[in-house]
This record gives sequence, structure tokens and C-alpha cells, in this order.
Amino acid sequence: MTVFAFGALLAALGVGLGAFGAHALSGLPPHALAWWHTATQYLFVAAFGMMLAKLADRGNTFLRSPAVALLAGAVFFSGSLYVMALGGPRRLGIITPVGGLGLILGFLWLAFRAWRRH
Repeated sequence: MTVFAFGALLAALGVGLGAFGAHALSGLPPHALAWWHTATQYLFVAAFGMMLAKLADRGNTFLRSPAVALLAGAVFFSGSLYVMALGGPRRLGIITPVGGLGLILGFLWLAFRAWRRH
């Protein structure tokens, strides 16, 4: 599967999880719904970033692509928020900033590559 296809699948997952949160989880406390919404928002950011990384790619393997940092960021950032929203331990919040750093590094990596090319 290509990086672009994987990013598109993450975007589709974001739509599904967003709809699930809006309809099936409406009984959650407001802070949990806010976590769910934030997780979904950043899942989209990572998904579109992965697709952008593939479009800007010149034959690099996945492990040499900014997409790997974006995917890791999505898993740690969004994943920890989704689990906490569903009642998981709040100490998972320690992982959330690690995911945020992954997202930031992925976009900085993408910017660096673009800057080097021009």
C-alpha cells in the first residue's frame, strides 16, 4: 500500500470516527467529547500530511519519508485521546504530547525537504 493510500484510509477513518463521536457518543461528558473531537481533527491533519508527503516524495521508502513521523504522531496523539475519551486511564495523557511532537516533526521534515529542493 502506498503512503498516499494509507493517508486516504486515515482520512476515511477520521470521517467514520468523527461521525461515531457525534452520534453514538453524545452521552459522554463534555471534556471527553472535546478529546474525541480534537483526536479526530488531528487525525485528519496527519492523514492529509501523509498524502502531501507522498505527493512531494521522489521515490523515498516509507521509513525515509515524513509520513512515518506523521503516522506515529497520529497514533500517539489521536490514539491516546480516543482511549481517554472512552474512559481509558487519564495517565495516557502523557503520551499525547509525544504524538504532537511526531506531527510537528513530520511537517518540519516535509518543509525541510521542500526547502532543500528549491
